[in-house]
Amino acid sequence: MTTDFLVLTGFLGSGKTTLLRDFLALPEAVDTAVIVNEVGAIGLDGAILAEGGDVPVLLLGNGCVCCSLGGDLERSVARLIAARARANLPPARRIVLETSGVSKPAPILRSLASLPALDLRVGVVATFDCARGLAVGDFEEAAAQWAGAQAIVLTKRDLVDAVCLERARKEARGVGPLAALIDEPQRAAAARAAFTLHAAAPRFVADLPEGAHPRITPLLARFVAPVPYEALATFLDDLAGFCGERLLRVKGVVRVQGAPAPLLIQSVGTMFSAPRPFASWNSNESFLVLILRDAAEAEVTPLAGGLPVSFGAAG
Repeated sequence: MTTDFLVLTGFLGSGKTTLLRDFLALPEAVDTAVIVNEVGAIGLDGAILAEGGDVPVLLLGNGCVCCSLGGDLERSVARLIAARARANLPPARRIVLETSGVSKPAPILRSLASLPALDLRVGVVATFDCARGLAVGDFEEAAAQWAGAQAIVLTKRDLVDAVCLERARKEARGVGPLAALIDEPQRAAAARAAFTLHAAAPRFVADLPEGAHPRITPLLARFVAPVPYEALATFLDDLAGFCGERLLRVKGVVRVQGAPAPLLIQSVGTMFSAPRPFASWNSNESFLVLILRDAAEAEVTPLAGGLPVSFGAAG
């Protein structure tokens, strides 16, 4: 059985622990394991989650996942799986990693990539605090969390009026244009949607607003003809190398010369998933959506070399 591995991220105080606890109170949370990572020696969030429940919680107390953990995360996941095997139990239905508020998702996904023997289906869920909105957007961690998410959950909706809520919706779509927006007034419904991987429906080009945040730029790269795979790989390598941490997300479908089906290309940060055939794509469009921080179109265009591609705002 495939185990869903959900990375729950979001900036400090944005409601991650509350969202997770709401989910753990639901019947759907049966067979869920939780790993909590916190900055500091006292695992308060882990204690809050463990209170009154029997969900296995494994506390990682040595700081931010993306900064301090090397093999610890891998070992923690392996320990959870091994413990179930010793008890003659099947793999957990899902494992939730609640990160610290200053973690970026890409290094976590890179760490998980070293676990090829485990059948994990990985997703990233980020919280967006309606009360603070983009007030934390100048923090690089927050921008990376939103842009790298498959789903963004609006939290603290009850603390704002209708005008502020609509502004939060627009802001969240702007900083996470490739994510599904979970905008549920009922906390239980929001939690249920957040921790169901398929709830994050595929999103490519539609509804990509321009100028939602002064430091985040969504670009659309349209390929006007099938491209050589080697040239595409070189472009993506150069893009990751040039932008570094300024590359927040890549997602799209590209038609490659000699291939019977287009390739699905995805990355969170500079962590690229292996390209895979996307036979269900029934459009002739061939494109990549690039989400950049503090980078302009003019900087990226030369990286394409001789590829048959045009760049423009993804709005």
